[in-house]
Amino acid sequence: MGWLRWFWRQLTSMRTALFLLLLLAVAAVPGSLVPQRSSDPNGVSKYFVDHPDIAPFLDKLQAFDVYTSVWFSAIYLLLFASLIGCIIPRTKHHLDALRAKPPRTPVRLTRMAGFQARLLPADLARDAPEPIAAARDILRKSGYRVALYEDARSTSVSAERGYLRETGNLVFHTALLGILLAIGFGGGFGFTGQKIVVEGQSFVNSLPSYNSFNPGRFFSDSSLQPFSIRVDSLKVAYETKNKNALGEPIDYTANVTTTGPGGATGTTTIKVNEPLAIGGTNVYLLGNGYAPTITVRDPKGHVVFTDSVPFIPQDSQLTSLGYIKVPDGLSQQLGMIGFFYPTVGKSQTAAGALTSIYPGLRDPVLSLNVWAGDLGVDSGVPQSVYSLNTDSLKQLAGPPTKKAALQVKPGQTIELPNGMGTLSFDNVKRYVSLDVHHDPAQVWVLVFAILILAGLLTSLFVPRRRIWVKSVDNGDGSHTLEYAGLARGEDPNLIAAVTSVADEHSAVLTRIRNT
Repeated sequence: MGWLRWFWRQLTSMRTALFLLLLLAVAAVPGSLVPQRSSDPNGVSKYFVDHPDIAPFLDKLQAFDVYTSVWFSAIYLLLFASLIGCIIPRTKHHLDALRAKPPRTPVRLTRMAGFQARLLPADLARDAPEPIAAARDILRKSGYRVALYEDARSTSVSAERGYLRETGNLVFHTALLGILLAIGFGGGFGFTGQKIVVEGQSFVNSLPSYNSFNPGRFFSDSSLQPFSIRVDSLKVAYETKNKNALGEPIDYTANVTTTGPGGATGTTTIKVNEPLAIGGTNVYLLGNGYAPTITVRDPKGHVVFTDSVPFIPQDSQLTSLGYIKVPDGLSQQLGMIGFFYPTVGKSQTAAGALTSIYPGLRDPVLSLNVWAGDLGVDSGVPQSVYSLNTDSLKQLAGPPTKKAALQVKPGQTIELPNGMGTLSFDNVKRYVSLDVHHDPAQVWVLVFAILILAGLLTSLFVPRRRIWVKSVDNGDGSHTLEYAGLARGEDPNLIAAVTSVADEHSAVLTRIRNT
């Protein structure tokens, strides 16, 4: 029990709470260095492809799930317990202090800050309680809690103010605890999902519609509100005048038509920093790209595949990578890895290679490497639409085969290898990458954040001070009025506050004498 009490005292000390808060901030850093499954599952998959050696090791350390990892949760829970252990005793102590009277006036005020003494003449001192009663009224009007004390030769008033400082401190720590609770609640009952939507297509808020979905621990399917979003168009503006920033994006605007939970429809826009609020969720515009519309026909001219296939950008000029799978309708299953160049040009880093030199559609070209064989789609094992397993496939076109990769421009039709049919590049559409985020506690997070700021400002700028006014009987009918103060912590205005009380008190007594 002794060890447990010692551990609890260490855990609930303010020093430990500050250390854990700093440790929590440091522990969150890896979440900004590597992609997270909760917000960027495609980025995690790409990280495994780009860094096949270190990615499995980072995965064992839960680096791709930082905010739900064991070590981050342990720090979070310890901070939670530490804050509770700090707040409860401090709140009790603060309430006791609020109910207590201001402390008795010190015997020797000369030792206190801002001490000064002023003589009260005998003619005014005949009514002995009057000066102290006047001082009490002055201090009370200034927001001080006051108490009168008497001894054999003197009467005094003891005043204190600034308990709002400790109240603000407690509000700050309680709101910090509240924001931790709200974030935990929102993470448990909320969800995030990602969806790529091509121009002219719609997204419905249901689990099968998402490309990736990350529910909270306590998420239920019934919490999904019915709504749909149709992407009518995506308007993109690029820098065209500044040669040093040629092709830099200036603005992205997705024009959408929405149908809300109640069936009400409307048109609106989604921008990068202007999410759409619908059905209890926020829909963010995270990315965009091109979706070439491809049509594949068999040797007899029958359409066996047609779709607008999203290609994933690989650089700032939107050189994009995509995968096309044709499982039925041809003599063999067909798979293609394509590179789309919005404005084609020669690469300066690889001899003979193509690249995009501008992100807009000035001279678009689609290059396709072709494979034939078993795509593995009939095995019942789910496959990603953003990859192609070529282990069971035979390459028909593209390096390193002798047949060059197929190259086609919008509106053109080319022959597939081995007389398998034709491929038409019909047109190019834009697509948007939408991130749907539902956090049922976001209002509470805002409320607690405001309380944190208010409590912090109060604890920083409200001074905690005590002021005493003592009237000492000199024995000849006159009294000496003594003024002094004491601050808890730094208070550069304490001496000025004591002087102000003394001046106002003297002015009040002078008016009484003149009257």
